[in-house]
Order: sequence, then structure tokens, then C-alpha cells
Amino acid sequence: MTTSTIDGGRHARVAAVLGALGLTALAGLSLASSTKADSSVPATGDQGNSLIERGRYLARAGNCVSCHTAPGGQPFAGGLGFETPFGKLYSTNITSDPDAGIGKWTEEQFVRAVREGVRPDGAHLYPAFPYTAYTKLSDEDVAALYAFLKIVPPVSEQPPQNEMGFPFNQRWALGLWKTMFFDAGRFQPDSAQSPEWNRGAYLVESLGHCSACHSPRNFLGAEQTSKAYTGGEYTDKVVTGESRPWSAPNLTSAKNGLGPWPVEEVATYLKTGRNSFSETHGPMNEVILNSTRHLTDADTLAMARYLKSLPADEGAIGKPASEAVLSAGEALYSVHCGTCHQPNGLGAQAFDAGAKLVGNPVVQASNPASLINVILYGPHLAKLPGPKRWKDMPGHFGDKLADDEVAAIASYLRNAWGNVGGAVTEAQVARQR
Repeated sequence: MTTSTIDGGRHARVAAVLGALGLTALAGLSLASSTKADSSVPATGDQGNSLIERGRYLARAGNCVSCHTAPGGQPFAGGLGFETPFGKLYSTNITSDPDAGIGKWTEEQFVRAVREGVRPDGAHLYPAFPYTAYTKLSDEDVAALYAFLKIVPPVSEQPPQNEMGFPFNQRWALGLWKTMFFDAGRFQPDSAQSPEWNRGAYLVESLGHCSACHSPRNFLGAEQTSKAYTGGEYTDKVVTGESRPWSAPNLTSAKNGLGPWPVEEVATYLKTGRNSFSETHGPMNEVILNSTRHLTDADTLAMARYLKSLPADEGAIGKPASEAVLSAGEALYSVHCGTCHQPNGLGAQAFDAGAKLVGNPVVQASNPASLINVILYGPHLAKLPGPKRWKDMPGHFGDKLADDEVAAIASYLRNAWGNVGGAVTEAQVARQR
């Protein structure tokens, strides 16, 4: 991989990976590049003639609204809370309000915030706002985003104050963090690759910041670039309304990642939330519903092409469970899961069947948090347009199974039918309760 690692932006809210602060509000500006015939950045499709309309595409594709809208709040007015290992952060107001929002910001101030992580008052932004990825944005895209956000209707609402304890509330220390972990610079295309590949790399690595969610982080919150896209963890409130960890799966071409998925299947998933392997659920719902499904077919295919080119890396899999645990898990699976998902884990093509578990990246993720959440609380499927591929999970097993039983089923799923995954422990299940 010749370009810098991607991430994932937390999602939509996913973009919010660890939350957003200062300007984290922009934590979802993804996906659209220069319409200019410029060799430095792959060209984008026809998004209209105006700079504002192009910025609208960027902001919608980037899912800014998911991170910058609190439940029941006005769009882009901020106030959505994010739990991080360092305290609680709230997304900022990025409407055109001159006092609560960014209405007074000059374009130069906006550019510095997006590319350097510095507020107009000179204070550093927390790296939860992915300026580490946005630094790669083209001049044209930053200008388009600024033009669009300046016409967003003003909302005079101030988000709550961040709840960061000492020493994490000392912004000056972020200058040291940047010295260690931040490399500023524009996206540089790879001349050995096709324009489509470079377009996908630009969308994933800068605007999409996919690595923000899909890469592990070190104890200081920086992405471990040597393990980029092998999976990460973030906290969200989907399903139960309570904050709990979720895991983002491996996006490399490894067997426990996107290896079994053809390019077209990856693109279909980004565009529709469904393919023959999986259907979106949990925190990824917002990424699909508010972001990637609004991209052009050419853009989602380019992203898929780039993701499929990522070198295979299974990540930190861990050792499989003992034969006794796997045997117990198989028995529990047969009783509670086998009817819908089938004994072979393939589900079925008919609507009355459960989803496919074979080769499922969520099932095989290095961190089993999302798999455990699905077993305990159900998948929380998105309300996608079009016919469903599989039926909804008829319930959940959080009240029916003990922690050791959930761990046994999860361990079995991660090792059956050729799947690759480490043992799931009772402590990991208890953490998700």
C-alpha cells in the first residue's frame, strides 16, 4: 500500500469513532474528490456545476449529519456525545450560526482546522476529529465543504462542555501528540495504479477516514498503522441505548476480512447495505443510510477496488477455544441458531432463513464485541429500501443464556465452517452486558 492508511471513520457516527471534539464535528466529511482534471487527485463524477452542490455531496457522502446531530436535535447543530477512553466528547455545532457554529470562520481558518487540527483561537483539536486523514484532502474539496457548510441554516445551540479529566483536558499537550503521530500532507496518487484505484484510495484514505474505526489504536489513541484495517473498537449506543463497545471488522483481503468478497459485492454492500454475504446492522447502519448509499456507483466501486487491494493481514486473532468449549458451542448453536442459520452456517436464499455466518467478517473480527452484542441484543438491522435478503432475528438471547453459553456459541461460530477467530471468554461477554 503506497498511500497512507485509511480508517473508518467512525462511521458515521461511525465517523465518530472515539468521538468528536472541537471540530470533530466534521468527523464525517467524506467521499468526493476534485472535479478538476488534475493529475494530483482522481476526478469525481458530475456533481453539478456549483461549488455548494459539490460540497453538499461531500458532506452527505461523508455523513457529517450523523456525528453532528444529537437525538432530537437540529441537523449539524452538534451535541452528540461520544464515550472515549479519555473522557466524554460532544460533537460541535457546524451550522452557519455566527456564535454557536462556524459562521464567523474564514476559509483559511476552516482549512487549518480540517488539515492541521487547529481551531481559529489557535488551540489544538483532539485527534478524535480525523484531521490525520483530512490533511490529504484536495484544495477543491476543502473549499467545496466550506462553501456548503456556510449555507447550512444557523442554529444557536451550544453543545455541552466536554467531560475530559486531567491531563486529557490540556489541549497544549496535543502538540506533542502531533509530533509523534501526525504527518501532514496532501494525497499523493500512485502512478503505477489505475485512476479508479487512486480514486478509491483518495476516498478511503482521506475523506472516508475508514481506518479511524477499522484500525486498532495505541494507548494514546493513535492508529496503529502497521495493523491498519485489521479491525478496531469504538463505543456506541445503538440497540439498547446504553454505551457499550462495538468492533469494526477486518477490511484487508485476509480470510477473516474482505478476502472472500468479490469487488462487486463490496461495492454493492456500500451502496445498498446488503450483498450475498451480509447485511448492515448496528453502528454501520448510519454509515450506509446517511453516507455511502448516496455515493455514485463509480465512487463505491472505486472504494471497493481499493479496499480489495489491501494486503491480507488477519490481525490479532488469538488462540481458538478448547475442544470442550467448541463442542458445547456446537450443541447450543444447534438448539438456538441452527434452524434459521442452518447447520452449515450458510443460512439460505429464502427470506425465512437467517443470515450467512460462513466467511462473515463480523463473526471473525479480532475483537468479538459486535458478535457478542448481536447474540445478546439482536442485530438492530437498518430500515433499508428494497426487499430483505434474510429475515429479522426473532429476538435475542441476553436473557436466555448465561455468559459462558454465549461465549461458547461465539467461539464455535468463529471456528466452524472454515472461519478464523480466537476464543471468546466469559469476561468479554460480561463486558457487553
